Amino acid sequence: MNKKAILVGAGILILAVSAYALFVSLGGNNPIEIQRIDNPPPTLAGITYEGTPQDERLGKTFQRIEEIISTNPGKKLHTIYEIEPAGKLDTMRVFIGFDQSLQLDSLEFKEFKETAFLLASIEANSWVMPGPNKVKEEIREFAKENNITITEVFIDKILTDTKVQVIAPVKN
Repeated sequence: MNKKAILVGAGILILAVSAYALFVSLGGNNPIEIQRIDNPPPTLAGITYEGTPQDERLGKTFQRIEEIISTNPGKKLHTIYEIEPAGKLDTMRVFIGFDQSLQLDSLEFKEFKETAFLLASIEANSWVMPGPNKVKEEIREFAKENNITITEVFIDKILTDTKVQVIAPVKN
């Protein structure tokens, strides 16, 4: 009986150590790096979607913006969740766009009057990437520690599948 307990304990320990090693190798312990940038946040062009997360219009809106981005090298997808859904059937409002200083037909234009922003950089596999609420809380803590007031607008900038930045404009 003691041998079985030791083998089970060793198996559980090996499994736990392996799971933690996988978590670390995917970037689960990577810090969220935050810095202040003394430039205006990027001007954005895009489309605001309002509806449920399951509505096919959401996917079509993302596809339309991604098609525009694919023909403009260097442009990155930006999202601003104005109303985040708590569930699949809740209403959400999200601006989906890209950095663009020129007005384009049929696209909305978001220009920010702030002269600085906080930039949080996150690098990790999507399986272990911190959630949006954790990132927002880290930005708020950084702002508080550095006596900075932010606007509470958070702009997600998707660089790659494993690299994301969050832009938080600083109140003037």
